[in-house]
Amino acid sequence: MTPKTLFDKIWDAHVVNHITDGPDQLYIDRHYCHEVTSPQAFAGLKQRGLKVFRPERTFCSPDHNIPTHDQDKTIADPVSRHAVDTLKSNASDNCLTYYGLGHDLNGIIHVIGPEQGLTLPGYTIVCGDSHTSTHGAVGAVAFGIGTSEVEMVLATQCILQPKPKTMRITVNGKLRQGISAKDVALYIIAQLGTDGCTGYFVEYAGEAIRSLSMEGRMTLCNMSIEMGARGGMVGPDQTTVEYLRGRLHSPATGEEFDKAATRWLALATDPDAKFDREVAFDTANIGVRVTYGTNPGMGIDIDELIPEPTNESEEKALEYMQFTPGQPIKGTPVDYVFLGSCTNGRIEDFREFARVVDGHKRSERITAWLVPGSRSVMKQIVEEGIDKILQKAGFELRQPGCSACLAMNDDKIPAGKLCVSTSNRNFEGRQGPDSRTILASPATAAHVAITGHL
Repeated sequence: MTPKTLFDKIWDAHVVNHITDGPDQLYIDRHYCHEVTSPQAFAGLKQRGLKVFRPERTFCSPDHNIPTHDQDKTIADPVSRHAVDTLKSNASDNCLTYYGLGHDLNGIIHVIGPEQGLTLPGYTIVCGDSHTSTHGAVGAVAFGIGTSEVEMVLATQCILQPKPKTMRITVNGKLRQGISAKDVALYIIAQLGTDGCTGYFVEYAGEAIRSLSMEGRMTLCNMSIEMGARGGMVGPDQTTVEYLRGRLHSPATGEEFDKAATRWLALATDPDAKFDREVAFDTANIGVRVTYGTNPGMGIDIDELIPEPTNESEEKALEYMQFTPGQPIKGTPVDYVFLGSCTNGRIEDFREFARVVDGHKRSERITAWLVPGSRSVMKQIVEEGIDKILQKAGFELRQPGCSACLAMNDDKIPAGKLCVSTSNRNFEGRQGPDSRTILASPATAAHVAITGHL
């Protein structure tokens, strides 16, 4: 038999029909819905007199438009309220699982999927959201789709999709102390560019990747989209198995789980499998990373100087960010800190933030928004006493949601203000009209929060 990559094995096992000189008809194991990209899809179904074909495979949770305070009250913004209400009614009309505001399992869809064991190795997973790639961390083929494709999946549990090329990114060596998955992701994107993986599905490999926790792998796979990849994944190993053990929707513990774990661990790229492209990096070159421009590829080590722009777009980015070539980025005064999002809103991220700020006080110049990725994360923060550490240091914990990752709810960074954010994108106005964003790890964000500068 011809050796296969992990991606090829999962993809090929889900092909219902191959269209000659066209896309594959791919069966979808798990479909996630939020309030932003699903309304038109449900409206299309209704217009055609259809119901969701396999409702037990679709899970819904509002996350983008929801406020991160007073969630027990009616959503004040009429546009956001309508979006959330529409998702609720669509889920009800089609007998879909719905985790609404206040539900114990509510949260950012890309956080609750893995933490509930809905996301499992070997699955095909889609959602009308580009950062669906997060779920590839468990060894799944997961990717974002458009609204018309959401309708297609709702109606048929299948999707027409051209098969991407394959790419392996290997990170060799041990990560230096204090270097996180976010630093690794920002380093790789800076090296390859925001279009460096366009048309490819990436598998991450190497000693550094294997050393990452599941939360770290999710951060890395989440950021795959920022270099143009269709998705990112990490092959299942014992770390994967232990993370999924005992999760709500994972196979039951005991014999059933052990059988599933054996299947998961067998999911691996064959030794002689050929990728369409191979790239390797060394951990010795990866330091604490931050962005300085208006896309995630414009990043440097914290000790480096702002580089000279190489084109008009970079010149415009520096002007927008109010940075000058040759200027050190270390020491830059900051106004806001945001900890959260589907990139860094998990319990490990809050543990790291708390570790850094413990025994210190929030800088008076900093407004900090600390937003758990889910109700489960929020509960764990309280159970571990992290909330007490944060409170003592002068920080307030908000309620779960996408929050300041994007300007679709009340949490908007004011115009001109500079925010160090643990989210995934730093586009112009991404966090609010005319706001400025520096992407960084939770540890870096924590240092900023207590010092007031990078």
